Amino acid sequence: MNGNDIIKLNHGVPLPMRLASLYSGGKDSTLSLYIAEQMGHTVEYIVNIVPSSDDSMIFHVPNAGMVPLLADSMGKRLVTAPTGGSEAEDIEALRTALSSLDIEGVVMGAVLSDYQWERINAVCEELGLICLAPLWRKRPADVMDELADSGISAVIVGVYADGLDETWLGRDVIDSYDDLRSAASKNGISVIGEGGEYETLTLDSPMQSSVLVIDDAEKIWNGHSGAMNVKVARLEEKIRGPL
Repeated sequence: MNGNDIIKLNHGVPLPMRLASLYSGGKDSTLSLYIAEQMGHTVEYIVNIVPSSDDSMIFHVPNAGMVPLLADSMGKRLVTAPTGGSEAEDIEALRTALSSLDIEGVVMGAVLSDYQWERINAVCEELGLICLAPLWRKRPADVMDELADSGISAVIVGVYADGLDETWLGRDVIDSYDDLRSAASKNGISVIGEGGEYETLTLDSPMQSSVLVIDDAEKIWNGHSGAMNVKVARLEEKIRGPL
């Protein structure tokens, strides 16, 4: 059983499952986690595979050190596993992390990457887990609309494509949507960054009791690509108005 197949049904309606979320801190994994909970599933764990280099093709790398803060802000149990970054090491790290959890499935944020989809699904099949991918094969414009409607706030922390320069680092994704569409039209890039054109870091979401506040960050630019590395960050409790 793989893909979005959910085999536990109640008169055709998928029953709630206990899930772990493959979570990088980026916008897509945050949105997928949010959608899974809106579907009625319980996401007890955040699983973060941490490559030792920037070469992992399966997992998001920039600012992975922020994931513990984001997990804390959501009240989720964090499970981490190191990997050297090779495909075999990534898969083994994922298998090790998931095999110890009392869960029925895994939610992931893949949209168009067959490479990521096939490898994560293979591990889930091996472990007897259902793989839930709420964004899979959706139109990029629809993903961006869902992101805007969700209330998730994320900033760009890495740019790796023509049409995206150093000035993009630190920009809010939704606030930059029109500019992203223009850049995508001119340069043939993905407006959601699914091809690795850019990476993001979530600051806030409806699931968080606190906002991630960046106090210090370093922008590194090499002429064609670059990243914003967060050096100091903290959680700031949300101010809630009267009921």
